[in-house]
Amino acid sequence: MKHKVTRAAGTGFTHLVLGGYTLLALFPILLVIINSVKSKDGIFDSPLSLPTAETWSLVGFEKVLAKSPFIHFFGNSLTVTLVSLVLILVLGAMAAWALSEYKFRGSKLLAIYMAFGIMVPIRLGTVSILELVVKLELTNTLTALILVYVAQGLPLAIMILGEFIQQVPKELKEAARCDGVGEFKIFFQIILPLIRPAVATVAVFTMVPIWNDLWFPLILAPGEETQTVTLGVQQFIGQYVTDWNAVLASLSLAVLPVLVMYVFASRQLIRGITAGAVK
Repeated sequence: MKHKVTRAAGTGFTHLVLGGYTLLALFPILLVIINSVKSKDGIFDSPLSLPTAETWSLVGFEKVLAKSPFIHFFGNSLTVTLVSLVLILVLGAMAAWALSEYKFRGSKLLAIYMAFGIMVPIRLGTVSILELVVKLELTNTLTALILVYVAQGLPLAIMILGEFIQQVPKELKEAARCDGVGEFKIFFQIILPLIRPAVATVAVFTMVPIWNDLWFPLILAPGEETQTVTLGVQQFIGQYVTDWNAVLASLSLAVLPVLVMYVFASRQLIRGITAGAVK
């Protein structure tokens, strides 16, 4: 009985800590969304309170959607993020399969080389990347951003997916080979379905930095036609005057894709994280 009480107390304390951390993490997002539907006076007079009949205002959303090319910026971010994400997941999974399944000369050196991509921040090579983009005539193009993000996300994807692929029983692969199944079918029909939690984990961890990035869009694609959401928000921030209604409204719209993806991938994400922890 005493053991059960102690266990229940420990579980309750754990849930209390996790609940407190969840509130702490969600508080900034909720604060942005709440203030995005307030008037300017309501934002500055009571930023922590819910909107009332007097402070309720959608002027920020009207400015963002009607008086700025926000939809175009949103489309640019969505295109860059989705294309980069697909390339990272497909190429990363195939590379992880090759490195974990086939042993060849230089495979270990190649794995170490990929590990450097995790340890060394890609922003340290910004000058060299910019020079290469200029030589390839890819400045102010979404292609430049996609190539950079794919190079940025591949090392982590290969490391995580490789660890999960190694956990797949060899008997499944050998049985498929004995039945005459080709390597591509083994990979796409057997391996990929088994590592879906890892794929979802990589997708979430990869999407958030790409969607929120301001550094490379500012340097490689600052043109009006190629601006992303994070860069487009800057037009509402001035040296002397800042349109906080428009800023908060644009940030509220920008955070929606990340929340939607997390809702749909949360179960697979948790399974991937817990599987890695158990390992």
